[in-house]
Amino acid sequence: MTAATLVRPALWLTFPAVRAAAHALWTAPRLRERYPAYLAVMHGLIRASVPLMETAAERCRLLPPEDPSAGPLAGYFGIHAEEERGHDDWLLEDLAVLGVRTPDALLADAPLAVAGPGGDLRDDIAALAGAQYYLIRHCHPACLLGYIAVLEGCPPDAAVTSRLPALTGWPAAAFRTVAEHAALDPGHQRDLDALLDVLTLRPAVTAAVARNVAFTADRAASLLYRLAGPPGGTASRGTS
Repeated sequence: MTAATLVRPALWLTFPAVRAAAHALWTAPRLRERYPAYLAVMHGLIRASVPLMETAAERCRLLPPEDPSAGPLAGYFGIHAEEERGHDDWLLEDLAVLGVRTPDALLADAPLAVAGPGGDLRDDIAALAGAQYYLIRHCHPACLLGYIAVLEGCPPDAAVTSRLPALTGWPAAAFRTVAEHAALDPGHQRDLDALLDVLTLRPAVTAAVARNVAFTADRAASLLYRLAGPPGGTASRGTS
C-alpha cells in the first residue's frame, strides 16, 4: 500500500488539535513574555531536524534490497535536510533580537507564568524529538515522515504572524523564522504529500507512520498548551 492510505487520514484527524493549541498560544495573555520561550522551544526542535533526517537517510541504506521505499526515502530526506539546514541559526538570531543568548537556559528557567506546569520544557522537546531516533533505528526510517508531516503541516498563519510585532511590542526582526516558515512550510507539505501518494510501504510500516503522526500531534499540542498555560494552573484544552 502507499503511505497515504493511513497517514493522510491520521493527519486529517490530528491537525485540528495542533491548530487549536497554536491558536491558544497566539491568543494567550502576556504574549510578549511567552514569545521568547516559544522561540527557544522551536530552536530545541528545529536544531534536531537536520540530524534526524540525516540519520533516517543513512538508515535507508541499511534497508533490505527488496524494500522499494529505500531509494525514494533517502532522496527525500537528503533534499529536505538541505532545505532545513541553518534554520536553527535563524532562531538564534531572532532570540538575539530579544536579548536571549542561551535558549537552553531560558527553557530551564521559564516561569510558570510563561510556560504552564509540567517540569523542564527541555524534557518535552527530548521526548518529542528523541522518540524519532528510536523509530528510525528500531522500526523504519519512514516513521520520521509522520513527525515531519505534523510539524510542517500546521504552519503559522500569515495573517497572525503579520500582527505579532504589534501584539507583542517586539521588533519585526524577531519574527523572521515564524514568517519564513509561514511561507515555506506549505510548499514542503506539498512535497511530502506527493511522496506519500507514491511511496510503497508494508502495511505494518504505514501503520507505524500513522501512529507517529498521532504521537507527534499529541506531544506538539501539549507543548503549545504548556506555553499558553495560565500561571500556576493547567492549560485549558477545551472539551470534546
